[in-house]
Amino acid sequence: MSLLVPLAPDRGGPLARRNPVAKLAAAALVMAGLLMTLDPVTPAVLVLLELAVVPATGVRWTALARRSWPLMLGVAGVTVANLLIVDTGDPRRLLVLGPVDVTAGAVEAALGVALRLVGIALPGILVLASTDPVDLADALVQRWRVPARFAYGALATLRLLPLLAADWHQIARARRARGMDAGRSPLAAGRLFASQVFAVLVAAVRRGVRLATAMEARGFDAGLPRTVARPQPLHGADWALLAATMTAVAAAVTISVAAGTWDFAFA
Repeated sequence: MSLLVPLAPDRGGPLARRNPVAKLAAAALVMAGLLMTLDPVTPAVLVLLELAVVPATGVRWTALARRSWPLMLGVAGVTVANLLIVDTGDPRRLLVLGPVDVTAGAVEAALGVALRLVGIALPGILVLASTDPVDLADALVQRWRVPARFAYGALATLRLLPLLAADWHQIARARRARGMDAGRSPLAAGRLFASQVFAVLVAAVRRGVRLATAMEARGFDAGLPRTVARPQPLHGADWALLAATMTAVAAAVTISVAAGTWDFAFA
C-alpha cells in the first residue's frame, strides 16, 4: 500500500514547479498521441523522451523504480500474452513453442502494446510523484473549475493514503506480536491477508466518517462561494511545457511516418 502514497515533490526540479493542471494536460497530450497509432516507433521515441525528463521532475530513479514495478509486471504479462495469443497473419516465423508460433508480426505488435502502456502510464506516475496534492486540488478548482466538493474530497482521500499504509503495517506488526503467522501454508496466508484487508477497510470507513463530519462542520458542503488562499496561476513556463509536449508528440509521429511504420489506430 505504500506504493499509493504520493511523494513529496522536490522543488529543485523545474517540472515539479509547474502548475499541476499544465502537467496533467501534458500527460493527456502524450496519451492522445500514443492512442492514435499501433506502431512501436512512436511510443519508443516518446518513452525515451519521458525518461530523459525524469531528472527535471525531481523524482529519484530509485523512487521511480519502486513506483513502477507493478506497471512493469503488468506490461510483461501483456507482452507475453500478445506474443503467444495474437495472430497477425505474418508468415515470418521466429520461434515455435509447441502449438504456438511466434512470428515477427506478433513481436512487433507486442512491442508496440508494451511501449504504449509504458508511455501512457509513466507521465501519470511522474505527475503524481512530483505534485503536491494540495496544489493539485487548488489548481483543479481555480483553472479547470472542478467543483470544490469533488476536488477537496479527492485531496482528503490522498491525504488518507499514508494513514492507511501505516494502518496496514501496524496491524501486520500487531498480529506477528500475537503469534498470528501463516507459516508455510498458502491457505493460512490467504486467510490472514483477507482478514488484514478487512481490518484496514474497517479502519478506513471509520476514518472516512470522521473526515466527512469534520469537512461538513467546516462548510465544505455549504454551497457558498469560496475564496482562494493559494492562487495557482499559469505562467509562461507552463505554456512552454505544453508547447514542448506537443512538439515531442509531433516529432515522434514524424519519425514514425519517415520510417514507414506509422499505423493509424482508427483507420
